[in-house]
Amino acid sequence: MSKKILLVSASIGSGHIQAANAVRDELNRISPATNVAVVDFLDQEISLGHLIKETYLKMLDVLPHAYDFLYRKSQKSQPGASVKNVTALIMKRKMLKLLYEYRPDMLVFTHPFPCCAAAYLCRTGQLSIPMAAVMTDFSFHPMWLHKEINAYFVANNEIQHALHGNGIANDRIFITGIPISPKFTQTPPNNRTKDRGIPEILIMGGGLGLGAIEEAVISLQSAKTQLKIIAVAGNNAKLRDKLLTLKNTSCNPLTVMGYTERINELMANASLLITKSGALTCSEALSQELPLLLLSPLPGQEEDNANFLTQQGVALRISPAHQLASLVDELLSKPHILAAMRSKAHDLSKPAAANHIALMLSASIHNRTAIFSAS
Repeated sequence: MSKKILLVSASIGSGHIQAANAVRDELNRISPATNVAVVDFLDQEISLGHLIKETYLKMLDVLPHAYDFLYRKSQKSQPGASVKNVTALIMKRKMLKLLYEYRPDMLVFTHPFPCCAAAYLCRTGQLSIPMAAVMTDFSFHPMWLHKEINAYFVANNEIQHALHGNGIANDRIFITGIPISPKFTQTPPNNRTKDRGIPEILIMGGGLGLGAIEEAVISLQSAKTQLKIIAVAGNNAKLRDKLLTLKNTSCNPLTVMGYTERINELMANASLLITKSGALTCSEALSQELPLLLLSPLPGQEEDNANFLTQQGVALRISPAHQLASLVDELLSKPHILAAMRSKAHDLSKPAAANHIALMLSASIHNRTAIFSAS
């Protein structure tokens, strides 16, 4: 009988879903006999989940400092803190519904909300199948911490140390990197040091088109270097319309795009990426050895991602946006700095993360190895 793996994510931003899809695609490729599904834990048919997602996005837009306060407060919580318990109690019925509908043999989470709910069900004797967490940021947050989770797939040593320091055995923690689409391994970065053409500057704000994209495009109009600017608005139609208006007056060639499946190609040809610090986008950029300029990170986890990436030497933070043009001019005039950033990105990148995770999940569910020890 075919084994079933259910990947449970949440569409708060697009990165968590993209990570789940990347693992699913690799599982389908290497283990076609396995039945694999991805579900959105906060899909719009569930009114409570939709409300939570909309509340999160509204806080980021209207009350970013309040969201940052709540995020930092929850970071200081102990493993049994109320924030996780409340999340679990609110969402346990949704998880029970998914379990009844899909009847999986294994659960894999790319967002902490369903992870909290499943851990609660395990603690209360309502769930007993293997569970894995794929952590989709460069920093640790206690919302992910549950002794009921059998395996953790994480981005770096720092998260491994944090998990271990909170009681998770090292043999349950695997430093795989953050899973990105396999097509990023199939599009090697161009040799930009030999590119004599006009440098391309890629500006992105994730699937939701968040961050100071419009401000970045305006700032680059004052750059002394001739540039090609590619601005990706994602699913943000309002932003796309604003950018198209700017295109008429841009002194540099400006290409405006909505949601696209060609991010790997755009990154492979770019000299710099200007973006907020979503972990999926940044992991994709690392795979393409693409230097990062981080503008207006969202509060909370993206702020922590920005700190990690700058400390690693693969990114620079820029604030306010009007200083962007002078920084781009300086970097493009100093190729040795960009070369050093590309080298560090190469060392930090883990483009095969989805494949490594899929291999371990497949081997475990088919009893070829035992990465899921008893809780």
